[in-house]
Amino acid sequence: MDHPQRPVFALGLRIAGAVSFATMYLLIKLAGQSGVSLPEIMFWRQFLTVPLLIGFLALSGGLGRLKTGKLSTHAARSLIGMLGMVTNFTGVLLLPLAESTTLGFTTPLFVVIVAALVFREHIGPWRWAAVALGFAGVLVIAQPGHAPISPLGGSAALASALLTAIVSFLIRDMGRTEEPIRIVFYFSLFGSAMMTASLPFYMTAHSGQQWLLLLAIGASGMAGQLFVTASLRHGAIASVVVMDYTSLIWATFYGWLVWDHFPPVATWLGAPLIVVAGLVIAWREHRLSLARAPSPASALE
Repeated sequence: MDHPQRPVFALGLRIAGAVSFATMYLLIKLAGQSGVSLPEIMFWRQFLTVPLLIGFLALSGGLGRLKTGKLSTHAARSLIGMLGMVTNFTGVLLLPLAESTTLGFTTPLFVVIVAALVFREHIGPWRWAAVALGFAGVLVIAQPGHAPISPLGGSAALASALLTAIVSFLIRDMGRTEEPIRIVFYFSLFGSAMMTASLPFYMTAHSGQQWLLLLAIGASGMAGQLFVTASLRHGAIASVVVMDYTSLIWATFYGWLVWDHFPPVATWLGAPLIVVAGLVIAWREHRLSLARAPSPASALE
């Protein structure tokens, strides 16, 4: 069942998601620097969501909301999502927050590419030009041959953006029948199950501060995922992803506050190219959606 679009509400949800995820990335970087391994960070990021959501639904009498007939769809979404999480967290750990966040902004570029190659959608010159502009921005930031950023970190961030684009299409489709809390619950359930096998090899004793970081990662990640999933339920992908750019403000602030890192000139030159490319794509998608929408007269036929 399609749900009525609430574009302003969807944009607000997406901004809240951007703040939550920017905070989560800060915590992930702190946890990694304190000695917590990536597989364990991923496990606790996912696992903590499961009891939190079950507890919330039990107290509110809503456990029935988890009933689904699409377990295989949830499992497939979780597999792609976990691959995206590996690449995303790798980029966060290897790159400064502002740079990893900026490279994550290439998701709309990959949305266009996936739409063209997988869904055979006709892509006009405006969107292809935006894709080219965005990847030009990536080259400015990466500066091939000068190695200003980690090649592995940069590659991981771009791979994460591609996988996020794919997941956006999956969530948008699932959102027709599955409510956000159900999508988030099964992603966390399947994701934590996937990471359980790695714990005997990576899990170590932690200090109280490390446990607090892991708990905060799980809480902020759950909040961000709920906000983002809900935004895709109430608004078009091309419209809501525009608000993701606000996370650069928080990432830059966190990087300066905690590590005294301020993005170099290359980032300030490349980031606007990527942001403008994403905005052009969002604008064009909006115009196309208006053109596809039936007129009031035809809607009555």
